[in-house]
Amino acid sequence: MLTRREFIKNGLMAGAYAGIAGMIPQFAQAADGGKYNVLFIAVDDMRTTLGCYGAPVVKTPNIDKLAASGTVFNRAYCQQALCSPSRSSLLTGKRPDTTGIYNLTYHFRKFLPDTVTLPQCFKQNGYHTQGLSKIFHGGLDDPESWSVPHWSPRGPMYLTPEGIAAREKLREKLIAEGKDFQEHILETDPKTGMPTKIDRADVKLRGPAWEAPDCPDNALGDGMTADKAVECLHEIKDKPFFLAVGFNKPHLPFVAPKKYYDLYNPKDFKLAPNPFPPKDMPEVAFYNSAEIRSYTDIPDLGEGEIDDNKARELIHAYCACISYVDAQIGKIVDELEKLGLRDKTIICLWGDHGWQLGEHDIWCKHTNFEEATHAPLIISAPGQKNRGVKTDALAEFVDIYPTLCDLAGIPAPKDLEGTSLKPVMDNPKRAWKKAAFSQYPRPNDVMGYSMRTDRYRYTEWIKKGANEPPVGIELYDYKTDPQGNVNIAGLPENKDLVAKLAKQLKDGWKAAKP
Repeated sequence: MLTRREFIKNGLMAGAYAGIAGMIPQFAQAADGGKYNVLFIAVDDMRTTLGCYGAPVVKTPNIDKLAASGTVFNRAYCQQALCSPSRSSLLTGKRPDTTGIYNLTYHFRKFLPDTVTLPQCFKQNGYHTQGLSKIFHGGLDDPESWSVPHWSPRGPMYLTPEGIAAREKLREKLIAEGKDFQEHILETDPKTGMPTKIDRADVKLRGPAWEAPDCPDNALGDGMTADKAVECLHEIKDKPFFLAVGFNKPHLPFVAPKKYYDLYNPKDFKLAPNPFPPKDMPEVAFYNSAEIRSYTDIPDLGEGEIDDNKARELIHAYCACISYVDAQIGKIVDELEKLGLRDKTIICLWGDHGWQLGEHDIWCKHTNFEEATHAPLIISAPGQKNRGVKTDALAEFVDIYPTLCDLAGIPAPKDLEGTSLKPVMDNPKRAWKKAAFSQYPRPNDVMGYSMRTDRYRYTEWIKKGANEPPVGIELYDYKTDPQGNVNIAGLPENKDLVAKLAKQLKDGWKAAKP
């Protein structure tokens, strides 16, 4: 503990430093860290339904403005289409088979206790690192990553009387049936006390899948998060910082202020053009949309389909949530500019995975399909050679860690399993990775390994420890079948192609590097 004299001395030194920093060139303020600050924006369940990705209806002016100042990665892929596995992989720079995280139960430090996370790396290089809302998965935060304790908003799930009543009715029903809907911590880290294993309840306490309360932005959690981010920028503006800001929408339930629903005409929304499983798809590849069916206005499994009217409601609500988050992102970036920090701050915006809005008769994520693994990635860096460009270079979320280190000018750990995307930002049309890799587990120790090349998606479903052929194989040709509606792996004329792609999948990510 500091003595009073040491406290005063340190305070005077800090004040003197701040005064000196104001008189020297803008980049010199970050000299104790790297060249630039980092604003790291994570959005939960955000697919590429954004204006800058060519979505015809959705309104995302702030994200589009950010895209115009940076690089849009048209073909960025997560390593697993589920929150915690994807975030654990991205934030450690390691793939799921290395982190050991395939579900929402375990913390990556149970398997990799000494790994250095992305924010932790910046912290070790002189940065103030701070996390707001959902960066690591809920309940599985990583204290070693942050300079100050992680912060989360205390926003309500629902605000309308109808939404609150529906959730309360379900609560009473579950209690009467003796069902446990609470999460329980099963293991903790002996050093930090943080959870390393959580029992996630099978029964979720939820209400309707969407609502549109007439309320200000900061009556809900994401608006609170934007306000907190603005407050933090004022507090940390004179030091090198890595500020991670997480937004929970458009994760279910789709709750956003009414004004964002009113941006849209419900008639503008089109249903998924392929609301059916791919022809000849192996059964193991399918997902029963269990997540969305746990909401009170959606038919339970086996009790009916999500009809066209409900589907349009859900698509409308999803896009309203996207626009709500877009406004919050705009608020933070605008404040960054007002503080004179924009020209010395890297901004990285990413959605943790894609999301299916009825494509292949599936809602949510939980698959290896293109719609679930494909997600937005936008990076804007001071002084980058090309601005407002889009690249078709294949990118993976494990690439984000080394990219941000490269752009900031700090050394990255040697054990990362991605590749810096800075060369692509410098030359968006250059030759790059031959493939991007994702995976998803299924019951009975089956893992689906999926590979996206320039033209194809090839997937093998393999039973762990079994020395036998895959239990399912998928091959989709996006040149002839851009929606991936026909699995052509079993066609005799594709035998040699399947053998070639199978070898490429087995050779893995190291062989696909640029």
